[in-house]
Parts: sequence; C-alpha cells; structure tokens
Amino acid sequence: MSAETSRRIIVLRHAKADWPNQVDDHERPLADRGRHQAPDAGRWLADSGINPDYVLCSTALRTRETWKLAVHELPRRPQKTVYEDRVYEASPGEIITVLQETPDEFVDVVLVGHNPGVLGLTQVLAGDAGDREALERLRLGGFPTAAIAVLAFSGSWKGVEPGVAELVSYHTPQD
Repeated sequence: MSAETSRRIIVLRHAKADWPNQVDDHERPLADRGRHQAPDAGRWLADSGINPDYVLCSTALRTRETWKLAVHELPRRPQKTVYEDRVYEASPGEIITVLQETPDEFVDVVLVGHNPGVLGLTQVLAGDAGDREALERLRLGGFPTAAIAVLAFSGSWKGVEPGVAELVSYHTPQD
C-alpha cells in the first residue's frame, strides 16, 4: 500500500455498562441496555459498508463484551483483533501512540474505548474538518455509550497526529 492510502479510524465507545457493587472499574460488565446497544452498533457498521480489517480494543470487560456482540453483525470478521491494555483510561495522545503502531497493511481500524479518551481523540484528529452536521452533533452531544465516529485520512498509520483526519460520520444509539 502506498503512503497515500485512504484509511479510516472507526471510534466506538463501549455500550452502556453496569455498576455492580464490589467490582473494579476494569471488570464492569455491560448493562442490559448495553447488550442491546452493542449489536445495534455492529448493524450500523455493516449497513454503512464498514467492515474493519483491524481492531484495537481496550482490555476492560465492557469494551470486550461490546466488540464481541458488535462483530457478529458484520459480514466478515476482521483479520486481526488486539486487546490493548493501553487503551483503557487512555488520553487522546496515548491512543494516538497506539494507532501509530498499526501495521500499514490495514486500512480500516476500529478502536473500542472509553470516554473521555474517545471523544478527545475524535476532536483532536478531526479538529473542524469534515461533515458539518456530524461535527456539530459531536460538539453538542459528546460521545454517549455505543456512539461511533468515522474518521478518514490519507497516509501511513505512523502519520496519525492531531488534525490529520476529517469526521466523515457520527452515529449515536438515539439516531
């Protein structure tokens, strides 16, 4: 693939999580609502023609459960899924570092993570570039559970940095 390959970062926030007593934050499972949101997110990806070849997923239970429910809705499984501890509680800069390590053979990458990191990442990568309505909805509504932002850029994964992408679309469970 050339250095100018068109690529997409599909940012997926985990679905609604439960707050059981005596459970560490990392081990919080999905709530009943989250178990419905996650497959809906997968169907939205499939209906939008997004079939990622690489997935970076936080190691937290709620993100792993979200991805396992969403991926079943896709027409084919990604070539590779990496459960990455550095995505849990990560800042936008830390997530960018992880994205920069993505092998260039992959074009469409799903990142399954947490707020505030996923909101910050989307805002930092896109800035004011992209679909005006999607940018405004993101600005006003934040990044609710099971929301998805699709960012597009050209180049190598090593070149992911603030302002490199544009926000192509933004979907929330309320849509």
